[in-house]
Amino acid sequence: MNANGFSSLETEYIRKHHRHQRNENQCSSSLVKHIKAPVHLVWSLVRRFDQPQKYKPFISRCVVQGNLEIGSLREVDVKSGLPATTSTERLEILDDEEHILSIRIVGGDHRLRNYSSIISVHPEVIHGRPGTLVIESFVVDVPEGNTDDETCYFVEALIKCNLKSLADVSERLAVQDRTEPIDHM
Repeated sequence: MNANGFSSLETEYIRKHHRHQRNENQCSSSLVKHIKAPVHLVWSLVRRFDQPQKYKPFISRCVVQGNLEIGSLREVDVKSGLPATTSTERLEILDDEEHILSIRIVGGDHRLRNYSSIISVHPEVIHGRPGTLVIESFVVDVPEGNTDDETCYFVEALIKCNLKSLADVSERLAVQDRTEPIDHM
């Protein structure tokens, strides 16, 4: 583990796939989740730009405008309890080979200005079975009246909830799929 609490492999994935241009008055962070489900199951949920509510608990509805391709926009309705009701998001990257999805928030009634996130999904072995390492990073403006720490804490809390829900849904699907153990050589 390094000073940030990441393993050398996690640090390498972050360096390779999670590059954000951080400007003055912005905060950014990277979060990691190990999921006991094979990468194909986890990626099948993450890649659904048109259906984030499949695992994101704060989203009640999503409507995509046009075809599902880079530059596509989605209108997301946020469940009550959060300081927002809608968000407009643009698909920046959808890479099925490297398992990378990136979105940018371009509108909505919230305080997340210039928000951009990258989520990458990597195969790993957990207790002799196929597992997945998920890394999500973001950069966002710090709203006037807030500190870097307050802003990062709020966004990290949302992402942690989403990643926990992604793990719960993926692991439930994996149990139904009855994934076989990986033989070690």
